[in-house]
Amino acid sequence: MQIVFLNTFEKPEEGNRLSSAQLSICERQGQWAVLWMESEEGAESPQTWFEGTSWEEMLTAFRHGVAKVMGEGYAPIIDGMLDDRRTGTGNFQSMLQCYGELHANSELFQLLREWRRHKAVSEKRSAYLIATNRMLWMISAFVPQTAEELVQIPGWGTAKHASYGQELLEITAGAGRTTGFPLQWVEEKLDPAAYTGWLFKQKETRYKAQMDRQQAKRRILSAVQQGGTLELLESELTLSRRELLDRIEQLEQEGYDFESLIAKELTEVPEDEQQLVWDALSLVGDKYLKPVLQQVYGSTDSSELGKPVDMLYERLRLIRLRFRRSQSSKAG
Repeated sequence: MQIVFLNTFEKPEEGNRLSSAQLSICERQGQWAVLWMESEEGAESPQTWFEGTSWEEMLTAFRHGVAKVMGEGYAPIIDGMLDDRRTGTGNFQSMLQCYGELHANSELFQLLREWRRHKAVSEKRSAYLIATNRMLWMISAFVPQTAEELVQIPGWGTAKHASYGQELLEITAGAGRTTGFPLQWVEEKLDPAAYTGWLFKQKETRYKAQMDRQQAKRRILSAVQQGGTLELLESELTLSRRELLDRIEQLEQEGYDFESLIAKELTEVPEDEQQLVWDALSLVGDKYLKPVLQQVYGSTDSSELGKPVDMLYERLRLIRLRFRRSQSSKAG
């Protein structure tokens, strides 16, 4: 196996000692391997971070591993290991986010989460659209007591404040705090080592998500090629039906053909119903499916449709894949 990349990492230890390790990318007959070898007693064989034929997956696994070990204190002799700017520094917003996660008031955070859950149910919206966990961590750590303080929380803009500001301030009013606003003091008080570790953890998490998506992509394409169904994919990937269709739509946009899957899933849908959907997509457009549902079935109310709304939306999404591919072919 040929080594195509090699770098040494060092990590300061107690007593002015340095731990070292080597990271290599190897290739043999189109097979890639990413290997991590620590130079310590008892470390007889390298850790394999990746082994396979995909350059894209190999590179993501490489970056994920680099972010992880650099977050643990290792530094490369040759820098520039990740695909964006050096992670030793950040901006003020990321400092606030880091401080919020490290110093969140767990009791207040749970109260905020419960408030968000009730709002999501009552408004029939996803909870993260009301407020992300990161935003709630910061609010619980900094405990804003006034509108002027609350809008200093990154991401809490005028629209959110108009909708939820008063309710949220009623919750924070009952919590004590030891710090104040404005929040410029965070830059001085935040531990540099903890902040650097947090920044690398964000990268590690991001690359892990990319790895998961790449693996899911491979499994989806393989299963479809072998005649798999949505039900099979749903159970194998532990994704919701909606998330699975989101992935398939994205892959279709990348140029992958899912006609065999679409045909199989629409076998029991009458041809005249499929044509009505096609005509509705031509008439009202394919961006939003609610008007298509209403055009074809006469309502969007589940109590009036006689069939589960989720099942009908799934049909619409599958037919829309065909429709978009047809429109793309015409445009080409």
